[in-house]
Amino acid sequence: MAVASGLLMEFVDTTALATALPTMAVYFGVRPEGLKHALTAYVLALAVFMPASTWLADRFGAKRVYLGSLLVFSAGSIACALSTTLPWLVAARILQGLGGALMVPVARTIILQSVPRSELVPAMNWFTMPAQLGPLLGAPLAGLILAVADWRWIFLINLPVAAIGAIGVARHVPDTSSRESGDFDFRGYVLVASAIVLFVGTLAFADTHAWNGMLTAALLGAAASGALYVRHALRCEHPVLDVRLLADPTFRTCMTGGTLARFAVGASPLLLPLLLQVGLGWTPLQAGMVFMGQAIGTLCAKAVATTVLRRFRFRTVLIGSNLAAAALTAAPAFFGLLTPMWLAFMLLVATGLTRSLQFTISNTVAYADLKGGQLSAASTLASVIQQVGHAMGISIAGLLLAFSITGAGTLEISDFTMPFVLVGVLAATGSMIYGRLHARAGENMRGMTSAAQ
Repeated sequence: MAVASGLLMEFVDTTALATALPTMAVYFGVRPEGLKHALTAYVLALAVFMPASTWLADRFGAKRVYLGSLLVFSAGSIACALSTTLPWLVAARILQGLGGALMVPVARTIILQSVPRSELVPAMNWFTMPAQLGPLLGAPLAGLILAVADWRWIFLINLPVAAIGAIGVARHVPDTSSRESGDFDFRGYVLVASAIVLFVGTLAFADTHAWNGMLTAALLGAAASGALYVRHALRCEHPVLDVRLLADPTFRTCMTGGTLARFAVGASPLLLPLLLQVGLGWTPLQAGMVFMGQAIGTLCAKAVATTVLRRFRFRTVLIGSNLAAAALTAAPAFFGLLTPMWLAFMLLVATGLTRSLQFTISNTVAYADLKGGQLSAASTLASVIQQVGHAMGISIAGLLLAFSITGAGTLEISDFTMPFVLVGVLAATGSMIYGRLHARAGENMRGMTSAAQ
């Protein structure tokens, strides 16, 4: 519970920020979709800094690094609250992302080092509980704050949570001394970080500038850095991200299909708050209460996952849940001024349920054919791929929304139709990828699904 405090803080912060986007856009004097950079910056920082987390924990001790991550995240939260311009906010979100990138992987390492194997499953269930509660609390909390106070308090509420978490970790988490960590793959890290930043950055800024030589150079730089990294990783004994794991067809298929599906996960926190608050004119509190539906659906997935998997094979459930989640992602395209709140709420319950079911199974099946010694490297690679997919979803949503705006440049309900539909179509293509899985893929891991949730 002590190390889970960081996870709670991170999820509450992310969900609350999405709810506050329209209000913050007014303060910063930018178009609402322009605040996608605040979302992208955080996720991009997670993807860039996460590969170094395991090495840092081994080198300096997991407890020390975790306490440092809480401090960095808190500093980023204060910087966000003090921001007066959008570039300042984006920079502060990057600082938050640095703390978040270390927080979750290192917390997981602390649990693995501290908890007996016989108690690992219940310990991980307790650890992941904040991931379920954070989205449930974040959206209505943000709506309540915006109804009675300034948006800056959305970031300042992180501070007492971080302080309580730090006290709990200092008192109850055993000291873990540094251990042999080997040489850090610095060259590989620079190459892969450059590829991620240049590629996602090109997508993020493509809607705000006409396509020019700078964006072309950035895209070519991303391709060159990626190619050089693959060449380096194939020759390096311990690369920072082991791309050789993608040679496993099951792992590769789940990563590819999951990335397409995560476009919808990244797009929703940008598109939905803008649709409900700017397009439909709902208050932040009303929108926040509706957003709770997705978190409730995620919790409900725990109850139905086992029953579903007893009747259907993994591949069948993956294809079906992805198609359902994609259709539900596209459904808000048809919202109108007369759409009742209860209907939007139930739609998000169904969305949360189908997405959670899909990712729970995908994150289990992906490791079905890997050896025990490959699991740690595979988990790191999967985490980075997932964050890149998330960041791409935010950027693509902003790009589609910018292209769809008509009239005087202000957002109208009709401007959301094309972005929601196309994001849903992109997510649905993941089912074509999942269809390549062997019919009995993951059958040897049925007992792990409850822990994977």
